[in-house]
Amino acid sequence: MPVEHYSEQLIRRSGFADARFPAGYDANRPSPPVALLDLLCLEAQIERPGLVVDLGSGTGLSTRAWADRADQVVGVEPSEQMRLRAEDATEATNVRYVQAFADQTGLPGASADIVTCSQSFHWMEPGPTLAEVARILRTGGIFAAYDYDWPPVVHWEVEAAFEELLVRVGDSRKDRLGYVSLAEKEGHLERMRASGLFRFTREALVHSRETGNAERIVGLAFSLGPLNVLLEGGMTEDELGLAQLREVAAKTLGESETNWFLCYRIRLGVK
Repeated sequence: MPVEHYSEQLIRRSGFADARFPAGYDANRPSPPVALLDLLCLEAQIERPGLVVDLGSGTGLSTRAWADRADQVVGVEPSEQMRLRAEDATEATNVRYVQAFADQTGLPGASADIVTCSQSFHWMEPGPTLAEVARILRTGGIFAAYDYDWPPVVHWEVEAAFEELLVRVGDSRKDRLGYVSLAEKEGHLERMRASGLFRFTREALVHSRETGNAERIVGLAFSLGPLNVLLEGGMTEDELGLAQLREVAAKTLGESETNWFLCYRIRLGVK
């Protein structure tokens, strides 16, 4: 019997494997801003990448963003349900997806100009993943592990309620589901530096502008896989702070489309 990959159990407990999950995720999560893609091409010193590889590609939001910017784009995603949604949502012929773990991509060595992890590196075992990144990157290519800060900047009362929900989900995930992320986001840059695989590392910041209403804010909360697992396990919306978020969002945002700002933190490594 094959040995279970270390991330397979996490996928099951994260909620990402639920067939109902990907549609809501795809509808409510943001796509990376143009400024982020511009920044990565600049740092890679290439106007049009030949190959971009997106690890932990999910429903393809961060993968198909490259369709018009690169010759070829490959999304690598271990969850079958998320990959199937990505394939259904992607029309570009130069974008494809493989179902694989980030440390076992099966892609040729020294083939990628840019490798990204969008809101996903914390789900991966950092040592083996960084080794695989270094293997598939060309010399001078770049790795970018980037995340957006939760919640979006939209209204302070909504932000406060969302932050409370994040705290309660995080605590309950650890206590009830018995797991935490493999690599917390705050340590991404130091892990990259400590790996010795990159000639230069740094952090860069950009922002994006999105629009949304109260329904999307609640949908964004539901795009947190562990929230769904905890609800199905018997916790209530009151216990997790979701009821409060619904109430505050309805009061302050309602059905009107409101500007949001999302702040991205990009950890860069040059091979």
